[in-house]
Amino acid sequence: MQAVILAAGKGTRMKSARAKVLHPVLGVPLVEHVLRAVQPLRPDPLILVVGHQADEVEAAFSGRGLAFARQDPPLGTGHALLAARERFAGHDRTLLVVNGDVPLLRTETLDALLEAHRSARAAATLLTAVLDEPGAYGRVVREPKGALRAVVEARDATPGELGVREINAGIYAFEVPPLLEALGELRPQTAQGELYLTDVVRLLRAAGRPVAAVVAADPREALGVNTVSELGEAARLLRRRRNEAVMAAGASLEDPDTIQVGLDVTVEADATVLPFTILEGKTTVATGARIGPYARLVDTTVGAGAQVLDHCLLRECVVEAGASVGPFAHIRPESHIGPRAKVGNFVEIKKTRLGEGSKAPHLSYIGDATVGPAVNIGAGTITCNYDGTAKHPTRIEAGAFIGSDTTLVAPVTVGAGAYVAAGSAITEDVPAGALALGRARQVIKEGWAEARRKAAAGTEQGRKR
Repeated sequence: MQAVILAAGKGTRMKSARAKVLHPVLGVPLVEHVLRAVQPLRPDPLILVVGHQADEVEAAFSGRGLAFARQDPPLGTGHALLAARERFAGHDRTLLVVNGDVPLLRTETLDALLEAHRSARAAATLLTAVLDEPGAYGRVVREPKGALRAVVEARDATPGELGVREINAGIYAFEVPPLLEALGELRPQTAQGELYLTDVVRLLRAAGRPVAAVVAADPREALGVNTVSELGEAARLLRRRRNEAVMAAGASLEDPDTIQVGLDVTVEADATVLPFTILEGKTTVATGARIGPYARLVDTTVGAGAQVLDHCLLRECVVEAGASVGPFAHIRPESHIGPRAKVGNFVEIKKTRLGEGSKAPHLSYIGDATVGPAVNIGAGTITCNYDGTAKHPTRIEAGAFIGSDTTLVAPVTVGAGAYVAAGSAITEDVPAGALALGRARQVIKEGWAEARRKAAAGTEQGRKR
């Protein structure tokens, strides 16, 4: 089979400058959900009809093996298929046509549509859905014995037809030769010159071609997105569907209504995700790991038994087995937290490798650093990795102890087992096993405070006189 996805519309009712199909839903563009439903069927070619912001839409999906057709200006669904005609007309294979704004659509439903189309030997087969409130959707009118008679747009429907609850989902399977004949006979139905695919159904019926209709098992799959409110509702339904799949595979989501798990995220069995947590990109959470609450992980790998505590942000990093991050920690890209290492509260790690069992428990910034195993980094430590022009590395070797409120001015190395005294500014390498003190000598002036208070009191009395 071959497929066309209609993605040219502006989405006027979205009231947004962004093309409708590029609006994000569960971390990916709206039309990406449709692509993921269609691609497992291996259509050749798979054509995306673009129009509004065509350059941006094509750029978003370049390198995906798609063919693009441009509809300019967009003049209805029939016109969109005419815009793609050169791409599919040369292949005498069943053509699947799908609207690009139905993110709840599933591959299984499309497969059932194609199977029913083949079985019926139809020229066209429609996917329909039965809704409690059909609203502005086109109504599917059937003969008394159930055969499809017509698809009537809501604005053209009689009061009796408006009472029909079965709607056209805008998803079709066509045989190409009769489709091309019908497309050639399309005529504008509005003052704007728009052409509609529903008229193709009418023309096929008038020519005596068999047209079938299949009812979707889940009517939500037919729901298109035309407003920001509908986008939010689609996101809610998709989030719930995704979370149910994750839980069915054995992971624990303690409050699925507040948790978002992206389409490409892996959460293994016996992992636990706590409320108000967002997992995005290609994040992986291994068995026994515990994430949240109020955590956000993007393209992050979390090892078995590791934990990411409250209010943490992790991006493009690795947290190995048994490690602990947070609360209130920020792990930035290219960071690697080793096995059983600990990153504590209000610590920021950037482009750093923290060795096995090492600890940065409190209030520190560690950037562009390599930290060996069993290192202790005291509260308030910072690596001064930027000199205003370039970034420089810091190296802390195995077993070193960095005292609180230490400034490590890169490039610098602290050797294995060395100690750095609290409050030090380290500007030179520290040899292994050495003690480094980089602070001014403490000076004690006995009686100074009392003398200062007496002097201040005398000044105040002078003012009063």
